[in-house]
Amino acid sequence: MAKTVLVINSGSSSIKYQLVDLESGEGIASGLVEKIGEPIDGHYKYEYNGEKHELEEPIANHEQGLKRVLGFFEEYGPNLNESGIIAVGHRVVQGGNTFPDPALVTDETTQKVEDLAVLAPLHNGPEAKGARVMRELMPDIPQVFVFDSSFFQQLPKASSTYALNKEVADKYKIRRYGAHGTSHWFVSSQIPGFLGKPAEGLKQIVLHIGNGASASAELSGRPMETSMGLTPLEGLVMGSRTGDIDPAAVFHLIRNAHMDVDELDDLFNKKSGMMGMTGFGDMREVHRLVAEGDENAKLALDIYVHRIVSYIGAYTAQLGGLDVLTFTAGVGENDEIVRRMVCEKLAPFGVKLDMEKNDARSKEPRVISTPDSSVTVVVYPTNEELAIARRANEIVEAGEDKYGNKI
Repeated sequence: MAKTVLVINSGSSSIKYQLVDLESGEGIASGLVEKIGEPIDGHYKYEYNGEKHELEEPIANHEQGLKRVLGFFEEYGPNLNESGIIAVGHRVVQGGNTFPDPALVTDETTQKVEDLAVLAPLHNGPEAKGARVMRELMPDIPQVFVFDSSFFQQLPKASSTYALNKEVADKYKIRRYGAHGTSHWFVSSQIPGFLGKPAEGLKQIVLHIGNGASASAELSGRPMETSMGLTPLEGLVMGSRTGDIDPAAVFHLIRNAHMDVDELDDLFNKKSGMMGMTGFGDMREVHRLVAEGDENAKLALDIYVHRIVSYIGAYTAQLGGLDVLTFTAGVGENDEIVRRMVCEKLAPFGVKLDMEKNDARSKEPRVISTPDSSVTVVVYPTNEELAIARRANEIVEAGEDKYGNKI
């Protein structure tokens, strides 16, 4: 009988979900719930067996949304019980120091996830809410929290520690937690097998670049560096986030623009990055503007690539060399222009791109460098849902998590 895991990603006003087949790794059914709690009608999307179903109606809360989702499984298939469901896996952005490993969903762990919302205010609260609702709706199925921050709990102290007053840092739990950890773990763990190389000693850089973007460096499968920090704001230029910026810009804007904390949070997270520089967070629109001769868009794209290359250089130095550079996520997998611009900057170091392979459209993992390139350049599609499903399955097979909670 098949074994499946229902993966839930609850946002403040949305829910993404996918039923994953553990044996094949494929998504059997998936969908999206949008505009939860908003005054306008919400939107449901459900896909199964090549058919798409959509519905618009007011969605008051997550409970209503998830009840409707389970109704879709009943109405359109597949029946969850007959599909061999063994767990519900919940993506959580921030586990802090509290959760270095996945955890069974209990009253206590759910409260701790909610408490950690101080480190991820846009994510942890809704994720805890989604887990509470699913426990009520599917009380006989084990539920598992899988944390984006878990992978980067292994970072060396020199990488994870900020040069901040130690008492303040310890009291307020300020350190580099990273984000997109589930994706970085999944992709970096697949590369040795894909390339037929031993994991031991392999020096990798993974670029997870989408609307949110982060870089990571792995040595022998263990993370050594990552670009996101206390929050997902630090690091690369993103769709609407600044990435790295002098912290004193905050003081400057408080004193001179008289902006408060909420305004600054909104500015740095939602109105900056490519959106702030070009008016668009979607790289396809940025490329359109560049093709039309827009100088602001050209500069923004140059800044975007400049920041990526700067991180590659720093991480290569920290690793003591580089064997594999992997592009993943929306931009990384689909934007041949960004990949080409990045690799052209690396050409003096022997990186050679196969232009035909780079320009080819494919959803399959592939090498896009030439055989004589000093670094193997790979495009490897991420699959966070499969990674979450596998981690949830580990808990189910063990019968307990590493915190003493038993199924």
